[in-house]
Amino acid sequence: MFRDIVTDVFFDLDHTLWDFEKNSALTFEKILMENQVEVELSDFLEIYIPTNLAFWKLYREERITKSELRYQRLKTVFDALKYPVPDETINLLSEEYIAHLSNYNHLFPNTIEVLEYLKPKYNLHIITNGFQEIQEKKLRNSNISDYFAHIINSEMAGVKKPNPIIFQLALQKANVSPQKALMIGDSLEADILGAKGVGLHTLHFNVHNEPQHEFCEMIHDLREIKSFL
Repeated sequence: MFRDIVTDVFFDLDHTLWDFEKNSALTFEKILMENQVEVELSDFLEIYIPTNLAFWKLYREERITKSELRYQRLKTVFDALKYPVPDETINLLSEEYIAHLSNYNHLFPNTIEVLEYLKPKYNLHIITNGFQEIQEKKLRNSNISDYFAHIINSEMAGVKKPNPIIFQLALQKANVSPQKALMIGDSLEADILGAKGVGLHTLHFNVHNEPQHEFCEMIHDLREIKSFL
């Protein structure tokens, strides 16, 4: 579908190539146990996963700061579980979570296979809202950094997806026009609508089981990318 049009493929990282939920769960399993926070991991994650996505949305929209994101998402979960945790412990857990998260390196199934398939044919890049130091560590630890020519993050751009500026910066760094570029990501709002707003082609990796939409094609397995490129 995009074979004769696209020269450059931009990927989101978290929830698209890097299996955020699996790595996040392993991190919480470690830090909650080490800090003797006695909550059931499954109960914690059931609340944390949607809470984290909601707070990231606020952060993308510049409605909360990085430090508020990191504190509030944990505070909200413990309050919901009616498990009292002092602020000192929440701040410690927040720091340890960031410190350990990128030590885990589970990728989505077929990530390497698809990158190996694409690399000889296309210029590959990352556009991520994550924090520079952490995202680069994730890419290194999961052994996929060498696949990408440019890694554009929100700290570098000064704005977060879906702001057009981050996509424009990515196109400029890759030296490609939007008509020849494809964005693949999990977030309809940040990745798909953000990229479409600047003129990129888009492909929605639907890991959150969102309803069908008319904005672009949707895939549920990264291997499906091969039928488009």
